[in-house]
Amino acid sequence: MKLDTKIYEEKMKKTLSSYADNLSTIRAGRANPDVLKKISVDYYGSPTPISQIAEIKVTDARTIMITAWDKSIIKGIEKAILTSDLGINPQSDGTAIRLSFPPTTEERRKELSKQIAKLGEDAKVAIRNIRRDANDKVKADKKNSIMTEDEAKQSDKLVQDLTDKYIKEIDTVTAAKTKEIMEI
Repeated sequence: MKLDTKIYEEKMKKTLSSYADNLSTIRAGRANPDVLKKISVDYYGSPTPISQIAEIKVTDARTIMITAWDKSIIKGIEKAILTSDLGINPQSDGTAIRLSFPPTTEERRKELSKQIAKLGEDAKVAIRNIRRDANDKVKADKKNSIMTEDEAKQSDKLVQDLTDKYIKEIDTVTAAKTKEIMEI
């Protein structure tokens, strides 16, 4: 009985998805509402994502407008943005908050490229750890006579093919994001 790779493929998909989500939160000089994904506001005692308490619009290439549905939370949103690692000072007029993204310098773009490469490497390590878990399962099944030698080799090949596929996808996503940042 060959190894059922569905479990491991799901884990690899989640790793790739998580990596792509992390990349979307990197501030690249363009206004992108995804940079606010990880910022939560204390709203009636519970941490709430900004997107659940306000409308977020990109008004031009370098500006995001946040309009809170409850005007009393504007100060809380401002504070959450200031204490985050976003590095942007919000401008509030009492009813809405504007985030103006400065153009990125060449140095900042190179720094972001390095950050993207590191996140990519971390994602690849996670994929390889999933591969290791699958290979350990194959070895254990073979040792316990659940799997024959041939089935073990086939399972190892399936796991390696999956690993190669997802590492290639991570490389593709990394290259696309790096290219996007360097063209700004």
